[in-house]
Amino acid sequence: MAALFALLCGPAACATQYAARDEVRRFVADMHERHGMDPVALERLFRQTRHLPAVIKAIMPPRDPGIRSWQAYRGRFVEPRRIAAGHRFMHAHAAKLALAEARYGVPAEIVAAIIGVETIYGKQTGRFGCFAALTTLAFDYPPRADLFRRELEELLLLAREEGRNPLAYRSSYAGALGLPQFLPSSRRHHGVDFDGDGRIDLASSADDAIGSVANFLASHGWEKDAPLAIMVTVTGDGVQALVDEGIVPRRSPREWPAADVRPAKVGAGETAISTTDDDLPDRPAALIDFVTPNAATEYRIGYGNFFVITRYNRSSFYAAAVVDLAAELRRSK
Repeated sequence: MAALFALLCGPAACATQYAARDEVRRFVADMHERHGMDPVALERLFRQTRHLPAVIKAIMPPRDPGIRSWQAYRGRFVEPRRIAAGHRFMHAHAAKLALAEARYGVPAEIVAAIIGVETIYGKQTGRFGCFAALTTLAFDYPPRADLFRRELEELLLLAREEGRNPLAYRSSYAGALGLPQFLPSSRRHHGVDFDGDGRIDLASSADDAIGSVANFLASHGWEKDAPLAIMVTVTGDGVQALVDEGIVPRRSPREWPAADVRPAKVGAGETAISTTDDDLPDRPAALIDFVTPNAATEYRIGYGNFFVITRYNRSSFYAAAVVDLAAELRRSK
């Protein structure tokens, strides 16, 4: 770990004050040229900002990544504490969840499940200064520097629009904000004042978080009442080829002649989304595998709305965990 950290951020670079670094000066000049920001004020911000080793440690891949396990991943999010908190959240905010569903077409339980997976309904929103976290990643984490420089730019634009000090925002180690863990770009483009108080507050307003999550999904193509995901059984020589096509919905299951794909029989007490007959919706879909070591692989068909959830977090495991938590929460509606 130490050797890899040295490659990402040499001792001299990390010890240097950000304002004195050439790449930061170029960033400041660019912000001045493209957005008219005061270079003196920006340099002052960078002089007050220090490298955060904990941010680099948190974002670094584990030394021993182990083997991916769907059952282990699912168990982190679809578990009694989060389910109970989700029931309370849906009860407390039933009116706003219903309004968001009516306005954006996104089911209340999907919105609630995303907030639950992200922060356990506000319990884990992050402990870092967002500006310092993004600065550390933008200039000391080369693998994703371009992404985090864009998000640092978005944070500065957001702060200007809101008349706030950029140093006032608190976030996760990756710069994600509030109950729904929006990056600054998502906060600027998809944040909604859903409680009508004249400002968007994702840190302490559950109503704003609800409206913003629903707006994000709708903006990324959510279709009201369209199919989401179906657990299936699969056989045939073409199964792996379908999985290898990825998670983007491309072809209807009727166009999968090399694989026999049927809705799974879901037992009592199970939470996966399924259907009640042998027909699969004739819409573009993807066949997705959910692998667990030493256990049978689970397969689901992911339709357009399932793919939309992966725009929030680009992981099929994430989207399926949201779907399964939502199924648990739907029982209390």
